[in-house]
Order: sequence, then structure tokens, then C-alpha cells
Amino acid sequence: MITLDDISLQRGSKILLTHASVQMHRGQRLGLTGPNGCGKTSLLMLISGELEVDDGTLALQPGIEMATVAQEIEASEQAAIEYVLDGDRALRECQQALVDASDDQLAALHQRMEELDGYTANARAARLLSGLGFSEAQLQHTLNEFSGGWRVRLNLARALMCPSDVLLLDEPTNHLDLEAVLWLEQWLSSYPGLLILISHDREFLDAVTTHILSVESAELIRYRGNYSAFEQQRAARLAQQQSAYEKQQREISHMQSYIERFRAKATKARQAQSRLKALARMQEIAPAYVDSQFSFAFKEAPRASDPLFNIEKVSVGYNDTPILEQLELQIRPGQRIGLLGPNGAGKSTLIKMLAQELTPMAGECSPAKGLRLGYFAQHQLEQLDPQASPLLHLTRLDAKVTEQVGRNFLGGFGFHGDRVHEPVAPFSGGEKSRLVLSLLVWQQPNLLLLDEPTNHLDLEMRHALTVALQDFDGAMVVVSHDRHLLRTCADELYLVHQGRLDLYEGNLDDYRQFLTDTHKEQKKAKEKPKHSKRELRQREAEKRKQLQPLRRELSNLEQSMETLKQEQQEHEKLLSDTTLYTEEKKAELQPLLIRQAELKTQLEDTEWQWLQVSEKIEQAESSNG
Repeated sequence: MITLDDISLQRGSKILLTHASVQMHRGQRLGLTGPNGCGKTSLLMLISGELEVDDGTLALQPGIEMATVAQEIEASEQAAIEYVLDGDRALRECQQALVDASDDQLAALHQRMEELDGYTANARAARLLSGLGFSEAQLQHTLNEFSGGWRVRLNLARALMCPSDVLLLDEPTNHLDLEAVLWLEQWLSSYPGLLILISHDREFLDAVTTHILSVESAELIRYRGNYSAFEQQRAARLAQQQSAYEKQQREISHMQSYIERFRAKATKARQAQSRLKALARMQEIAPAYVDSQFSFAFKEAPRASDPLFNIEKVSVGYNDTPILEQLELQIRPGQRIGLLGPNGAGKSTLIKMLAQELTPMAGECSPAKGLRLGYFAQHQLEQLDPQASPLLHLTRLDAKVTEQVGRNFLGGFGFHGDRVHEPVAPFSGGEKSRLVLSLLVWQQPNLLLLDEPTNHLDLEMRHALTVALQDFDGAMVVVSHDRHLLRTCADELYLVHQGRLDLYEGNLDDYRQFLTDTHKEQKKAKEKPKHSKRELRQREAEKRKQLQPLRRELSNLEQSMETLKQEQQEHEKLLSDTTLYTEEKKAELQPLLIRQAELKTQLEDTEWQWLQVSEKIEQAESSNG
């Protein structure tokens, strides 16, 4: 379907690909991986036609339909569902043709609508939007009413609405919550065409991909299997290098030392068990990251009173409207909490209250003496000084830091050489996220509040962050759609749901089933209530009464069609007489031909009326059934 043959690609002075070759086929779901800046997005742009190869050949199967996610949405008063429907270009063309069509074109166009599955398009678009977290009311909201993150979801829905042979997705899980990620995971797993996907969510890649296409040293290397299989295959290659092996052993030794020191201590037992699980995984995957540019660790958390936070009967929200009520929670030193819950349930609201950015409306929220917060949220990226460099941001936090110490520290977050002195304005989202995390680590917190910390981070930085969080001995409350981070760094799960906060006894796999069950209950609640037999008989009688005029009209149309068909057969019999086509009988033939054309038109019109009445009856039956 797509063939790259000995291609080379360069952006500016940077060589991204040299002599790269690969074939991609329908049914494959390819995860495109590699470090930031290696050319993953450029490769998607190459395939979509936005860039051209510098050398070599890119061949696409003729006639394939390609779907991509737009980067922007123009502000307008168009309804969300109509914007998503625009993703199906063939459907929109057919709908417009129906508006402009003459009577003799209608039958063919309605047949075309059937082929495009056009009569279910609204329902399909609504399901896409619902899966991505939109409420039923939001389907009719205008584009102007949605913020940036929701507009990203609209563009994703529009791309999924397009009937395509090739689907190109660049970080589709950014701006999605865990529920939407799980839904998208299921949708993409059944996509029948060729999927090429960039994602830094390990579990998402594991669930969706059949192959991994890795950009390594300006080459493309394809691995069979999902992301975990890729890690193991690549680790096996890298582990043959002595330096790689030695670094892996140092990481394992460090974690084993922690486990041995704290396994017997009751206060640290859960963390030790968590690290045992991480150790088992590290022995498989650590070599895959030996060449990572990221390496950092949290300092020992300062001591503080116990509990770090005491929350009693708290209500919190916005504009006098509570989002969460009657909250009861104690956060103790070393506690590691992961927050679950649907979008809009109040997870970020709770984090903001703990970060003291929101004041409770009622109840007591008491921080401990000696509490030192480390708070990460997406809005903090916007609060960076665009003209200041990473090193200047750091020295503003700590005037005593020397340039060399600052350089060494920021180097662990991928800021090397002159990069530490460059203004952050042109930095990517990933670079800004890394800088905010570096400033958080430097402050030496004893309570971390992390609201989607992995957005914009590539897989290598996510791995480094996971290792650092595993070794952090303070308390932590985290909201994340990255299930790997939740599994390896959170010891307890709490569910934010229907205005409440409750300890969740299950694990993330149980949570997936919980969401499925919740959706079934919601669907059942929307269903019409059952009626008594008497009420049902009355409803059936009313329905029959309402449908009587339509059924009579349908019967009359059927009789008219039968009459027209009989007359048409009689005319065809007359016209089969070959003597009619002589010069002597020309005057007799002409009215017969005119009547034959009239009969054909009348029959088509009557059949069309019959279809319309039949559709009305079906709609009335389904709406009352």
C-alpha cells in the first residue's frame, strides 16, 4: 500500500533519514517511535504529501483515501456534530447533490447514500464524539464554545469519521482523559486499513499496534509485535554492548538496595513491593533506554508533620457551585495516590485545592507544618517566562546555584550546551514540560501533585520520570491517562465520581470493567420505562390510529403502481409489433412512444412516493416502539 525505497530526508541542516526503506500494508497498525527530533512527525508529513523526499522513492497505492488530524479549527458558529460530519467528504458531496438534484437523479443519489451508509452518519458521528468524552448537549455546541483541548478532540473525531484506507495519527491521546484513551484504544484496534501512529503511551501502543517502526540513527527499523515486544527485541541488541550492560546493572543494583533496606519496615513495605514489580520489568526493558539523554532523581524529601494534609467534610468548586462535596482524606508521608474518574468529575479540582490554588467552600483543609509542595499542571507551561532561559528560570528559584551546577542538573532533563541559555519561547511542549519538571525537582518537595505530567513527554523521558518517581520517598497524588505510570508509581487508587472521593479497591484492569458497567447502566437509565399490558395495548391502538392515513396512502400507491405496470406491459406488447416501425404507421407509433415515456416517469414518481411514505411509517414505528 505504501513503499519507501532508499529515501533520504533532511530538514534544514538536520539529516532525519538516510537510505531508509520499508513497506507498509493494509491491516498493519504501526507504532512510530524514536527520540524527540528524530523525524517521526516529518515522516508522517512525507506520507501525507506535505513534504517531499530529498532522495529515493515514496510510492502510494493509487486511489487510496488518507485521513489525518487537522492542527487547527477556524472559529465559527458551526455545530460540533456538523463539523465532524464534514470529515466524510463523499457523504457531504452526496448530500449536496441531493439538494441540487432534479427528479430523475434522486433515485441514483439515494442509492449512493445507501452505499455510503449515509443514513446512519449522524448516529456514527454522535458515537465518536461520545467516545471522546462529549456530552449529548455538546454535540450541538458551536466550535466557538470549545477550548483548545476540546478542539483537538473534535479534529480527532473528524479524522475518524473519514472512511479511509490509511490513518495517520500524531499523539492522539494528548488532551484525552483515561476513559477516552480506553475508548480510542478499542476503536483503533478494529481499524481495517493501515494505521501509522505516533504515541508516547506504552500501554496504548501495546494494545493497538501490530508492528513498531523505530527511527534509529536516521534509519527505519521495523519490529514485529507491539511496544513491549519491541523493547525486548531492541534491548537484546543493545544489551550486547558492554557499556549498556553495565549501566543496566547499576540501575538494578540501586533498586535492589532500596528493596533490601526497606522491605522489613512496615512504613515502607508497600513502596518496596512496588519497586519489586518495577525491578522485574526493568530487567527486561532498561537496556532499551541506555542511550537516553535523560537522567535525574529527587532529593530526599524533607520531614514534615503527619498527616501532610487533613481534609474533613470539604466542599470545593467554582463560582459558588460545588464540584466535590463532603471530602474526607488524609495524606500521609510516603503515601502514593492515583486518582481515577471520568472527565469533568473533579480530579483537577481536587489537585488545585491541594495546591492551594482553590479555597474550599466548606469544611477543613489543613496542610502540615513543614509541607513543601511540588505541583505540576499544564497551565504552568504557559506561566514560564518566554524570554528567560532554562538556566535563568533555575537561578530565579535559587540565586546561589552556580552555572556549572545548573548546567549539570539541567543536562539530566535534556538541556545541553547553549540550550541552557536560549529563551523558552520557541521551545516545544515537551521541552517546556521537562523544564517545569526540572524546576519542581529542584525545589525538593515532600508532596508531589501531578496533573497529567506525561503530556508532551516522549517515551524516554516518561521512562526517566517513572524511575525517578519510583525512587521518590515523599508523598504523591497523581492524575494521569498513562496507565504504566499509574501502575508503577501509585500504591492506592481513589475514584472521583458523582461529586465524591472514595478509595477504589480494584486495579486498572478492574477500572476498565467498571467503566463498561457504568456505561451500560447509563444506557439502561435512558431507555424508556416499561409499561403495563393495558398501557401497551393503548399505545399500540394509538399507534395504529396514527398510522392509518399513511397505510391507506401506501396501499393506494401500491395499487397505482400495479395499474401503471399493467398498462406499461400492454404498451410494450403493442410496441413489439414490428409493422409499427414502417413509414405508413409512423403517426400511430408516435403517441405510443410518448405514452410509454409518460408511463415510465409516472411509475418512477409513484415508486419514489411509495419509498417516502414507507420511510415515514418506519420512523413512526421506531419512535413509538
